Amino acid sequence: MDLPRDGLPRTVLPDRTLRVKILDHCGLACTFCHNEGTPVAADSPDRSGAVTSGRVSIYAHTNGVTFQPARIEPGPDFALALAAVRGTVATDEAYFTGGEPTLHPRLPALIADARRVGLTVGLTSNGENGAAVLPACAEAGLDRVNFSIFGTTARELAAVQGGKYRSAKLAERKLRALDESIRTAASCGIGVSANIVVPGRDHVARVLRLVARHGSTATIRLLTSLADGQRSSLDAIALVLKELDAQPEEHILTAGASDWRTRYRLPDGSPLYVKRIRPVRLPQTCRSCRFNNDTDCEEGYYGIRLYRARSGPFMVGVCIRRMDLTLPLGEFVMSQVGREISGLREDETAGRLSVDPG
Repeated sequence: MDLPRDGLPRTVLPDRTLRVKILDHCGLACTFCHNEGTPVAADSPDRSGAVTSGRVSIYAHTNGVTFQPARIEPGPDFALALAAVRGTVATDEAYFTGGEPTLHPRLPALIADARRVGLTVGLTSNGENGAAVLPACAEAGLDRVNFSIFGTTARELAAVQGGKYRSAKLAERKLRALDESIRTAASCGIGVSANIVVPGRDHVARVLRLVARHGSTATIRLLTSLADGQRSSLDAIALVLKELDAQPEEHILTAGASDWRTRYRLPDGSPLYVKRIRPVRLPQTCRSCRFNNDTDCEEGYYGIRLYRARSGPFMVGVCIRRMDLTLPLGEFVMSQVGREISGLREDETAGRLSVDPG
């Protein structure tokens, strides 16, 4: 297994997470959002391409997506879909995404459904509605929340918004809501992480302010930007780590998916993680893909995703750049893709890696 040869302990954990896009709605319009590969439903009910919400889906115009996302509702259909995926590919966790999951009016019931199927539940959130719903989510069994955080000031957040959302006044309200959501999650015993993307050196000061603001409540996770092969991000992250006097402790690799991370220890004893992307491909599915090169395949094979098509079936996807590969759940269960995914996980867990993630 070819990991960085720096003497740090190495832990390999097989990917056993299913990302579930539970709704499309969001109260922000971040200009870098991939929206889990699907179009912004509010802008394209008739696939006209008109943009009125201000939101974007950065890959939808090239990824061949052929369905509109629907809101997933709790109940037997959802539970059976989770069980079907779990019966096809080993799965321990349902990780809810969107849109913004905390805006789903029946989020606790969805969490309860996943727990009854035997899954732990996490979700990613911008924090805009967490204070209102996270106590009930904790009671339903929510395990963790990764809060996606960009700015410490309204001006910073507004600068990365589109359309009507490019408002400092609105951004100020969103930041207050985020702070309250983080406090609420922590007080309810939910695991809290702060996901902070570090695009380059001109963001170092912003990132340090975010660490100072949220580090006492949330576990900090620094994420690389995928532009220019992550080089600018990694240079900037090195500066952040030096400023924080963060000491490396362990490499953690997700076998069968493209993400890996290094755990650092801060002077106060708290952990900090740096998450990166390595060039993982599905051996058969990705072999002839037009994006299978060093510049276009930014995310690599990241794992499986579950969607609900509007007026249609549950769908399973393996790539947000190639949504044309997404299959109806029944077809996925019967296809070779599940076995391909399981084989990749097994090979990497056993140490049969062919790439150096460093």
